[in-house]
Amino acid sequence: MRRIGLALAGLAVLCFAVFATPGEAQARKVKVKLATVAPKGTAFHRILEELGNRWAEASDGKVKLKIYPGGVAGDETEVVRKIRLGTLNAGLVTSTGLAEIDRAINALQIPLAYDDAEELDFVRSRMEPSLEKVYADKGFVVLAWAEVGWVRFLSVSPISEPAEAHALKMFINAGNPEQVEVWRSGGFKPVPLPVTEITTALQTGLIEAVPTTPQAVMMLRWYEHAKHLTGLAWSPLVGGLIIDKKTWDKIDADLRPTLLAAAREAGEKLRAEVRANEAKSLAEMKARGLSISPLSKAQRAKWVTMVEGMRDHLRGAYVPPASWDEAQTHLEAYRNMGKFTDGKDE
Repeated sequence: MRRIGLALAGLAVLCFAVFATPGEAQARKVKVKLATVAPKGTAFHRILEELGNRWAEASDGKVKLKIYPGGVAGDETEVVRKIRLGTLNAGLVTSTGLAEIDRAINALQIPLAYDDAEELDFVRSRMEPSLEKVYADKGFVVLAWAEVGWVRFLSVSPISEPAEAHALKMFINAGNPEQVEVWRSGGFKPVPLPVTEITTALQTGLIEAVPTTPQAVMMLRWYEHAKHLTGLAWSPLVGGLIIDKKTWDKIDADLRPTLLAAAREAGEKLRAEVRANEAKSLAEMKARGLSISPLSKAQRAKWVTMVEGMRDHLRGAYVPPASWDEAQTHLEAYRNMGKFTDGKDE
């Protein structure tokens, strides 16, 4: 009887371990491996390091963030692929990475749709619930929304109007045949490549223009290989801090709200720094010989007409129709509130 009693007691302990340990399992240590193409030492990397310290402190060391900066884990397409495989758990990515999961993010960067950061903030804040649900349904948690600045065309020769851009070989991110057709619909000559090959491609002439932000040009020193930047602000470049839902669910449920709040604050801090640094980056690059092509109202009108001609490709191949329509509805509502702008062009 004593043996039977001991056996039953052991079985009870085993059952407790198997069926009653979710809280204990969640409280175990979780190492989050996060990758980004942002170079080490940049504001993006520094803010991620600060977030890692906050997570470690808030979790009593149970949650640790390991950061792989500078594209060492590959470009954003590769980062998303590795998250899905489980060799990475998280990423600070631009819309390129998010669009690998779902193209809904592109609603926040429709060419020439947004005149300034206030319009973008209004639309994003109202779309956040639907966007976060889109990515949650694909197995990803959006911890924070990020921003990289306003896209302009960096080029080997001046660009002030569409015809000048059409004459150049234009970089686009590799791996998305639909985007090739979108760019071609606007008259461009797209050359799909990984982001990590831009420097070499500019040096060899494989590409002659890159749609990018002033801070990316500055951080990656692309201004050494292409000396012209258009005055046209083509679109905002947005992104997000994402984590695999399976990894997020391993973290103690009681900790998640605190960690999420810290990530949201990091996203807000990053957006503020990016916006503050954009003008500084432009000024510094001008001092190093970069020229910014002026843009007249007549030239801007040509760009607007070109984008209008791309609409059937943009709405569908680039932005899912439901997301496009939602963004346009919020933008119209904002403008109907009485805000009118002249745009961001120099």
